[in-house]
Amino acid sequence: MNNFIFCNPTELIFGKGTIESIGKHVPSGSTVMMTYGGGSIKKNGVYDRVTKALGGCRLVEFGGIEPNPCYETLMKAVALAKSEGVDFLLAVGGGSVIDGTKFISCALGYDGADPWDFVLDGSRLKDVSPMPFATVLTLPATGSEMNNGAVITRQSSCEKLAFKHRRSFPRFSVLDPEVCYSLPARQVANGVADTFAHVLEQYLTYPCDAMVQDRFAEGVLSTLVEIGAKVVADHSDYDLVANYMFSATMGLNGIIAMGVPEDWATHMIGHELTAFCGLDHGVTLAIVFPALMSVMRADKHDKLLQYGRRVWGIDSGSPDVRIDKAIDLTRRFFESLGIKTRLSDYGIGDDVIKRIVDRMRERGWRLGERAAIDADTVRRILEAAR
Repeated sequence: MNNFIFCNPTELIFGKGTIESIGKHVPSGSTVMMTYGGGSIKKNGVYDRVTKALGGCRLVEFGGIEPNPCYETLMKAVALAKSEGVDFLLAVGGGSVIDGTKFISCALGYDGADPWDFVLDGSRLKDVSPMPFATVLTLPATGSEMNNGAVITRQSSCEKLAFKHRRSFPRFSVLDPEVCYSLPARQVANGVADTFAHVLEQYLTYPCDAMVQDRFAEGVLSTLVEIGAKVVADHSDYDLVANYMFSATMGLNGIIAMGVPEDWATHMIGHELTAFCGLDHGVTLAIVFPALMSVMRADKHDKLLQYGRRVWGIDSGSPDVRIDKAIDLTRRFFESLGIKTRLSDYGIGDDVIKRIVDRMRERGWRLGERAAIDADTVRRILEAAR
């Protein structure tokens, strides 16, 4: 096991009726800017519940944060927060709203000319004090409600990039599984796929004798295999949704990453598919991951065999046969959620592959747990995903 330092200060408030407790956790007399997305919270009752719970605060609203939150939109929120004297942020939504709010939080504490600079270079955030914020999660997927990372898109340059700050953890996050009942099946499917991929990025690398972390990861993966298709088909079952919601949070809150190597190449490649083609984030992961597992099977050999045995029960056949089965079952799992897993399913061909590979080469990125994935390897992965 590798050395590690772990700190996660987010207070998790989980269960039925917990939205009504928000007012107890927001500093009294705050001017709160509530951020949200397209307005679904006004249809499902969450908006009314949140505003009522914040009755003791001055409330400023900023809606319209997109899936894959856009820098251009978020800068409008920054300007509004400054003009209204906001001193606390409350993200009410899924990972995109929460990620966008993390950007707003950091941008409000940033003295530089252009906040996009700290997305490009995280070291610029070293001395920044982000504005405090909290979340009300309405779509489980990214784990952003209990971590310090965010992914932001800049439309003008077709870029989708991640950043993090050591103080960008939510002060608290409210998770009420009942708010998921009204979600479209597509969003739930994307959320399950995203959660599964998050765990694989931290688990499917190479062995380092991190026995507890491996078992935690395998527990989340096995839970998703058991309930994934069920929760997509019926997300009005409280216990089913509660386990899905908690899986998403546990999938990326730092616990299973302690002392282990991490990959994240699938996410970096997937971000390019979203930036260039507008594909849902969960969809890009379902396309890329099986292809990456196949191309990088030699590097991931031992963990692929462990994954196949412990998550899928594959314990017979040659190592190559077992790895093939594990990859095939991973693809089938994504497809059981209703997600197509080939680039050709979305009309994406060689022209897009070339654009992504060219960008990877220009950036000089080397991805993966061993930094072994260069631009040419990215090409092989995308070609395997056709």
